[in-house]
Amino acid sequence: MFLQRRMRRVRSRTIQPLLCETTLTRNDLVAPLFVDETTATEKPIVSMPGQFRYPVDGIAGIAGKMWDRGIKAVLLFGIPAHKDEAATSAYDPEGVVQQAVRRIKAAYPGMVVITDVCACEYTSHGHCGIVGGNRCGGKDLLNDESLLLMNRIAASHAEAGADIVAPSCMLDGMVRSIRMALDDEGYEDVLIMSYSTKFSSALYGPFREAAESGYSFGDRSTYQMNPANGREAYLESKLDMEEGADILMVKPAGPYLDVLAEIATLGLPVAAYQVSGEYAMIKAAAERGWIDEKATVLESLTCIKRAGADLIITYFACDACGWLK
Repeated sequence: MFLQRRMRRVRSRTIQPLLCETTLTRNDLVAPLFVDETTATEKPIVSMPGQFRYPVDGIAGIAGKMWDRGIKAVLLFGIPAHKDEAATSAYDPEGVVQQAVRRIKAAYPGMVVITDVCACEYTSHGHCGIVGGNRCGGKDLLNDESLLLMNRIAASHAEAGADIVAPSCMLDGMVRSIRMALDDEGYEDVLIMSYSTKFSSALYGPFREAAESGYSFGDRSTYQMNPANGREAYLESKLDMEEGADILMVKPAGPYLDVLAEIATLGLPVAAYQVSGEYAMIKAAAERGWIDEKATVLESLTCIKRAGADLIITYFACDACGWLK
């Protein structure tokens, strides 16, 4: 009788790459970009060192730098000059994101342009849609009214030339509603990347500074996912798949790799969003000399891919592309 032999650990650095199970490439990465209608120059984001809010006039040039670096997809967030309760700037044909999409696609037709479809940057109250009174005497997000708003936003982005729209508002029925609206307008070829599992996370703080999307009352826990609920996250993604989503998303990425791995079994492409808080923590620790930034970033991105991500949205995209060369 033979004892089962223990797998031999490969110690040769020459052989290790041949047996590597997961390989991170530049094609895996999507760069988020903030486009600011209120500025004529780049504005540093204090809580996200190395990230900026870019003026509309300069966004094509920034996309060009990304393209030359090896990044083939960007995700756009807009900071409008005007905000109101109805988020009218979000679907304005001359809105900040609509202008940015047209400029990028005109200069770099091969760049995949993804647009965030939400209202939190455009509403005066900072919530992700239309709000109204609830049964408890307070205010809350109105689901069906907000769906109509998302339809208008998505259609306006598609008209501007977006390749993929990414609804992030976590409304019930948002994928089916947007898919029908896009098809009715003749945009059957525009894909939907649904924020199908977006947790109510403490890791979004720096983003809210970057996008000026903080809320004036309450919180978003009534329409974002409870971080404790993995089964619910899977079911929410399954529902979005059945409604017609082309790509599913898990946000944040790092703390939720178990959820990511489970959702990857559904069979659709899956995106993972390494969010602003994850970025800021790595940056802060690296600045203090506590960790090696390059090694930590590449390790974290590789682990996200290993868990099942087909796309990784990360603020480290530009740096990672340089390191991966």
